[in-house]
Amino acid sequence: MYKKSIIRSMVVIMVLALALPVVVSGQDNKGEKQSGGHWTFLVEPYLMFPNMSGKTGVGELPDVSINASSGDIFSKLKIGAMLNLEASNDKWAIATDFIYMDLNQDVKTGTVINSGDVTAKQFAWEIAGLRRVSPWLELGLGGILNSINAGVDININNIGGGTTNRNKDLTQTWFDPMLIARVKNAPGQKFIYQVRGEIGGFGIGSDFAWQIQAYAGYRFSKLFQVTGGYRVISLDYNKGSGDNRFMYDVDTYGPVLRFGFNF
Repeated sequence: MYKKSIIRSMVVIMVLALALPVVVSGQDNKGEKQSGGHWTFLVEPYLMFPNMSGKTGVGELPDVSINASSGDIFSKLKIGAMLNLEASNDKWAIATDFIYMDLNQDVKTGTVINSGDVTAKQFAWEIAGLRRVSPWLELGLGGILNSINAGVDININNIGGGTTNRNKDLTQTWFDPMLIARVKNAPGQKFIYQVRGEIGGFGIGSDFAWQIQAYAGYRFSKLFQVTGGYRVISLDYNKGSGDNRFMYDVDTYGPVLRFGFNF
């Protein structure tokens, strides 16, 4: 938990640091007439090859720890299918992102748990509005509707020997408001890059939620581009009690391949 606290602090500092130029930008643009300009549209299907790290708990079963090594990307491969849609001009960007991930990882064993696995089927829908405050920086607000079905199937050590199998799955749906900062190349460039950070939740949905995405690639024509990179999605959600308890404190991370079509 100490390590996760450090990571969360770093994410908050990064997003807040990126947000500082908005004050200067607001002063520089004071009194200027704002122009929307020509709108362009991006349709971007992409794939994620995810791992999981953290803890989850459902009902009255013991909390289980999960931790995917780098080799698990290939040994227990599951696919995340995703679609990003974005409309933008020289000042504004409006985006929506659809995520579906079907994940499966072994649990960490110990004194109580002999063996088992965790499954997580996650659907997320994000809507965001971003304002360009400099040639390379955009700031905005968004929200993510999360729906996760988490299943735990474990063998618990019995006193005196042997094991007992216990399993349960629950589905929980909630909404996380998000603050967003994005650094990206200027429009019209052949070599393209993007670094995006988000923080949110704030107890409205998750206790704390954050994301980091970093991509680089090439625009082959006015129509088509390809980018690759890495994404981390972190959710710390804990609601309910007894048989309805749902705890999901998990980082999902992995390489991403994106195919963009511009109109």
